[in-house]
Amino acid sequence: MLERVFMLGATGTIGRATVRALRRRGHEVVCMLRPASLGRDDREAPWDGAHIRYGDTGDCLSILHEGMRRERFDTLISCMASRSGAPDDAWAVDYQAHLNALQAAQQVGVSQMILLSALCVQKPLLNFQQAKLAFERQLIDSGLNYSIVRPTAFFKSLSGQLDRLRRGKPFVVFGDGRLTACKPISDEDVADYLVGCIGDATRHRAVLPIGGPGPALTPMAQGHLLFEALGLTPRFKHVPVGLLDGIVKALDLASTVLPPLKKKAALARIGRYYATESMLVLNPTTGLYDEQATPSTGRQSLGEFYRELATGRTRIERGDHAVF
Repeated sequence: MLERVFMLGATGTIGRATVRALRRRGHEVVCMLRPASLGRDDREAPWDGAHIRYGDTGDCLSILHEGMRRERFDTLISCMASRSGAPDDAWAVDYQAHLNALQAAQQVGVSQMILLSALCVQKPLLNFQQAKLAFERQLIDSGLNYSIVRPTAFFKSLSGQLDRLRRGKPFVVFGDGRLTACKPISDEDVADYLVGCIGDATRHRAVLPIGGPGPALTPMAQGHLLFEALGLTPRFKHVPVGLLDGIVKALDLASTVLPPLKKKAALARIGRYYATESMLVLNPTTGLYDEQATPSTGRQSLGEFYRELATGRTRIERGDHAVF
């Protein structure tokens, strides 16, 4: 059944892929963007087959009147996320902006919300994870039909060392390069999964962890795939995790004197988290990450993506979340 979908976070790489996936299936899509997201001459122009409106997600009334225009929508999809993950940004976007959207959606009769969350909220040590988890609870308690999708690591977040390797430098890993693992997933495969939640009753009123196809990959394995794609001999640089601990402590201490350093300290903690925590389903009984319990979906493997990068058939669009 075709639906009328209200879309947030459409300018990100996964958001754009989700708009395309929606349009391929024939759904009508209205995207609300920040005023600076596209040229103002494009306010009403179709974009990837979607209709564009401008508004402020920090204001529930703006979403209701400027975005939704009090029209009927069947489904709300959000791929929106804070840019940096820093505390103020996280609580403003990952929590409050989503709550504003939920409240507006309830007023126009939306029956389902599909939320792009993150697998790392299983172990919420960081502000953006806590903010995401707080909104997840609000959505679950809202009475709406919901699908909360928690993907593992994205291809784009595992591709930041491409140019470094091309310059003849080694691939950087923390510790022995096997401290963590993930099942990487492409933007397109995430988008297809999100859109598939519309008509799949097994994904309704559910929290849905997902990984990409194939086995879990450690940073060492990712490095070998990238070297292979580039036709280069593997070389690795091992950085002790203790160095990250020292950076975090130094920035925390310095921020007591120079408050602007608080954001840098928060970003350093995010970096340390991803250097030491796997993006796999966490077994609540054992406290261990479980590859077998992490569902696989999609078609494209990380190795295939790296080969496309190496040959120029695709490019990295890391966007605002390059820190991750």
